[in-house]
Order: sequence, then C-alpha cells, then structure tokens
Amino acid sequence: MSSPPPHEPGAGFSASEADASLTGTLRALIDDGQTLIEAEMAYARARAAYGWGRAKGIVALLLLALAFAFFTLVALVVGLLLALTPLLTPWGALAVVGLGLGGLAALCFATAVRRFRKARAALLGKDAGS
Repeated sequence: MSSPPPHEPGAGFSASEADASLTGTLRALIDDGQTLIEAEMAYARARAAYGWGRAKGIVALLLLALAFAFFTLVALVVGLLLALTPLLTPWGALAVVGLGLGGLAALCFATAVRRFRKARAALLGKDAGS
C-alpha cells in the first residue's frame, strides 16, 4: 500500500511532528501577541507623553491669558475711576465703580448658584423647580 494522498490531513507527518509543529505555531502566536501588546503599550505611553507635553504648554498660555485679562480689567477700573473723578469727586467715583463691580459680582454669583442647583437637581434626578 502506498502512503495517503497529500490532500488528506496529517499526510506525510507523524503524530509527534504534527504536535511539535502545532506547539511551535502556538509559541510563535503567543510571542507575536506579546510583541503586539508591548508595541501598543509603548504607543499609548508615547501618545500620553505627547499629550501631557502639549497640555502643559496650553495651560501656561491659558494662565498668561487670564493674567493679561485681569490686568486689563484693573486698567479699565482705574481708567473709569480717573474719568469719573472730575464729575463725581474721588469718593463718588469710587462709590459708583465699587457698587457697579459689586453688582456685577453679585449677578455672576447668583447665576452660578442657580446653575449649580439646576445641575445638582438634574444629576440627582429631582425636579429642578423644587
């Protein structure tokens, strides 16, 4: 009798050779999987480092923008005080500017409190009107 035709499974291989081939293939597959996971982790670390580096620069620019905005508001308040002083006296100008800024601060605070209460009610699942 001749050996089985080449298209049948296990043709030309003994059982131990097939097991060795399967073991080697599984070992190679596991190694490839480990390599892929290590590469993905390295890529994720590189992306995080890049993002963190960019975020630090963005935060620095935002802080500078806030500082410049603050000094601009201070200049506007001083200019308003200087402009109103001849019309209202120094104490009158201070009272008008102080009351105006206090009113704006109170309006902003009240709006923030109202929005906080609505957000809290929405998160807790309560009716916003209660």
